[in-house]
Amino acid sequence: MFFLRSVHRHPEFRLGMRATAAVAPGLAAWGLMTGVAMVNSGMSVVEAVAMTVLVYAGSSQLAAIPLIVAGAPAWVIWATGFCVNLRFVVFSLHLRDYLMYMPRWRRLVNGFLTADLSYAVFTARFPQPAADDAGRHAQESFLAGNYFVTWCAWTGASLAGVALGHAIPSAWGLGFAGVLCLVGILCSLANTPLRVVAGGIAGVAAVAAYALPLKLNIVAAIAVAVLACIWLENRRLLPTREKAA
Repeated sequence: MFFLRSVHRHPEFRLGMRATAAVAPGLAAWGLMTGVAMVNSGMSVVEAVAMTVLVYAGSSQLAAIPLIVAGAPAWVIWATGFCVNLRFVVFSLHLRDYLMYMPRWRRLVNGFLTADLSYAVFTARFPQPAADDAGRHAQESFLAGNYFVTWCAWTGASLAGVALGHAIPSAWGLGFAGVLCLVGILCSLANTPLRVVAGGIAGVAAVAAYALPLKLNIVAAIAVAVLACIWLENRRLLPTREKAA
């Protein structure tokens, strides 16, 4: 466990905590709302706590809860959660060059604990992977401090929501706070024209397919946006390929 002590003591660990502290209240509000939603949906306390600790994916949890309540087939719940979390495949591909020097178990730990805000803050701080051991250590320490704050804010608030349950009135507007948190993530990640187009296409498709049962409009919107962006990307690269030929 030496690496844990060395990461924790590195100055970048505290910098990572400080960089994420500003967004922690919004993340906590979202976690609190998710914890309340799980209990109010009819899930037991044990199920809600297990989902908080093991799933650790707010948007996926919120997408799965109404499907579980509605008695949807397991494959629909799994497919919805998979599609909602597809963005983490993109995140992990980008972070691959940052983390490939680590043993597999450490990569898995970092991958599990790195959430949307962790990824956005980390890549803004380190646009490129480090080329030496000292730089890699600094980057891992920053990432660890970063996701330490996000994990504590999310898990602590979500467990508080599970404990409070029906005591929190819907008039507090915690759902809107969660939406604002997601909008902030979306704005930070929409930093290329293609990503902006992808967000627009997904939004239009989700609204157009809203009548689909079991929240399948989310799955449909993701599929449409992915296919459209693959087509657009191929169209953009076609002239380059023709010149090379």
